[in-house]
Amino acid sequence: MSRPLPKSLNVNPFLDSWLRFDCAKRRVHLFSGKVEIGQGAMTAIAQIAAHELALSMRELDIVSGCTERAPNEGLTSGSYSVEVGGTSMRMACAQARTLLIAAASRQLATAPEHITVADGMFLVRAKPSNLSYWDVAGEVDFHQPVTGEAPFRAINADGLIGKPVPRLDLPAKLAGSGFIHDLALKDMVHARVIRPCSPKARILSVNDVAARARPGVIAVIRAGSFLAVVAKTEEGALSAAKELSVLTVWKENARLPGGSPVTEWLPALPTQDEIFEIRGADLPPVTGGRKFSATFSRPVLAHASIGPSCGLALLENGGLTVWTHSQGVYSLRDQIARVLGMSQAAVTVHHMQGAGCYGHNGADDAAFDAAFLAHALPGRPIRVQWSREDELSASPFGSAMVIKTSATLDRAGKIAEWEQEVWSGAHSQRPGSAGQPNLLATTEFEPPWPMSEPADPPFETGGGGLRNAISLYDIPRYRLKHHFVKDMPVRVSALRSLGAFANVFATESFIDELAEAAGVDPVAFRLDNLSDPRARAVVGAVADMAGWRYRDEAVGEGRARGIGFARYKGRAAYGAVIAEVVMEEGISVSKIWCAVDSGLVINSDGLTNQVEGGIIQSLSWTLKEGVRFDGARILSTNWEEYPILGFAEIPDIEVRLMNNPDEPPLGSGELAAGPTAAAVGNAVARALGVRVRDLPITRDRVMNAASL
Repeated sequence: MSRPLPKSLNVNPFLDSWLRFDCAKRRVHLFSGKVEIGQGAMTAIAQIAAHELALSMRELDIVSGCTERAPNEGLTSGSYSVEVGGTSMRMACAQARTLLIAAASRQLATAPEHITVADGMFLVRAKPSNLSYWDVAGEVDFHQPVTGEAPFRAINADGLIGKPVPRLDLPAKLAGSGFIHDLALKDMVHARVIRPCSPKARILSVNDVAARARPGVIAVIRAGSFLAVVAKTEEGALSAAKELSVLTVWKENARLPGGSPVTEWLPALPTQDEIFEIRGADLPPVTGGRKFSATFSRPVLAHASIGPSCGLALLENGGLTVWTHSQGVYSLRDQIARVLGMSQAAVTVHHMQGAGCYGHNGADDAAFDAAFLAHALPGRPIRVQWSREDELSASPFGSAMVIKTSATLDRAGKIAEWEQEVWSGAHSQRPGSAGQPNLLATTEFEPPWPMSEPADPPFETGGGGLRNAISLYDIPRYRLKHHFVKDMPVRVSALRSLGAFANVFATESFIDELAEAAGVDPVAFRLDNLSDPRARAVVGAVADMAGWRYRDEAVGEGRARGIGFARYKGRAAYGAVIAEVVMEEGISVSKIWCAVDSGLVINSDGLTNQVEGGIIQSLSWTLKEGVRFDGARILSTNWEEYPILGFAEIPDIEVRLMNNPDEPPLGSGELAAGPTAAAVGNAVARALGVRVRDLPITRDRVMNAASL
């Protein structure tokens, strides 16, 4: 049976791009263009390969994110690692097994259909032979296209798929060597880049005499408004950078929104507008219905990675090697080569894990900082470590968003019309997008490289600002308007879930408002307006998990539960969340229930961990996070000014995986963000009897809403 090939196989069609048999060592080397960023992807992909090859995972080695060896699978983003990368690996391994069985059939003089494999050994009519993969792999030509025709092994063949296999990346992390920050190369030197907290600022003057004279300082390098110090030790680089920072005068060019509400400053910016008539444009207007409207917002968000960005680079013998926690090593390689005037073949980029990466944070910028300095100082590895202030002010941000919704309930209390307007900046300006490097240092050079003209990912492929702006509810008339803000006051790009977090928060909060207006239990209201059986199943499952008793909860008593639901991107995993909140001195979330349908589950622990992580990050966005500005500077440059959820604030979380082994695996890493925010918002509204529509939902905003 021929299956449609995932994008990764269309781009990298040859089987030997994905695996290689080392017969002498009796090992299989796997190659993945997706990378490990804490989501457990490499464990899941190795699990898939072991299952399809009928081997133990102990016999597999996996290489990922290396431009010399791994296939170019583009970005590790969009919850595609298992859905696309894992499916590609499964097809490749299934074909490899089929080819090896064909080779064994010739030696055993037995028809292929009578041969199976267990632990790499061939069985004939279920009886062991003396032949293994390692005896026949040398006869097989693996340089052939993957066709998608090879049969998959049955999921229950060995019980490996769906099991909580231990994570491959944890031993190194627990031993203190798992992150790029831990990498120590021979003769390595250290660099710090001096940057202001005002975007687009330019250097007017700098006095670097004292910094150059410091013991251990190797060089002070300036290129336009890019300024860095290189020293023998990290401490030497840090102290020299602090001195340089004091002696550098900047011209601040930014025009930031200050303390104005997002709902005021964002819609006031120039927009590029587009209307999508999703369905029902030819239907007559609803008569006799009730119309409702509301406006929701989220602020500019920082990635706030726990480990500030880090990059290492070495120029030696005409070749540049870069180590980075970038999610797109190939596009980064291409732009490094382009800016430094090198051939792509002369630049090798290796992925290493970073301590916090979920979107376009400072990883690419730190890697280019290191590459540029290594190009200027060949022969020694250069390590660039960003500071906390750098990470919170110089990394790309997640765009602020404003969502206006309106809907009409018909006489039966069902949703008849829905209109949504979304104001948002770009959600992807990664290196190479729209033909420009999009690397911070290149914009600081003189003359600067231009940033790409902002553009959003196409709506048809999931969108950016419009991601999840269309819900799964059965609404006859649906109209969507996108107000794309091209000229944002700060650099914005991809942050986990892109626009889905805000859009689902708005949609699911408004669904609760409509349910209240209709006098219907919010769970029942959702089920009344949903026909998708998998959607209905997760909503029903989470209500069952939480023991949902909506009518038993009094409004305004300070404790309540709320629900949120979405299918990520409208075509990935389904998720429904119920949150229980308690209002005392502040807002605390005491319990979260989450039901997930992501099709075939590969690693149950890995998937649960991903969902839990998404819930926790969403709680932090929902209750605490938001970048603050004055007219020229970013003010939230430390944990005091940009607080995130603490360990003591994490609620009890219960996740139920609704395994559907007959369905393909679906992207799940970002599914929980929006439903969690909506569930908390809806619970707060019921607990207090007032609704907060602007994120984050803080004590002050609750008090303001209660006073209106």
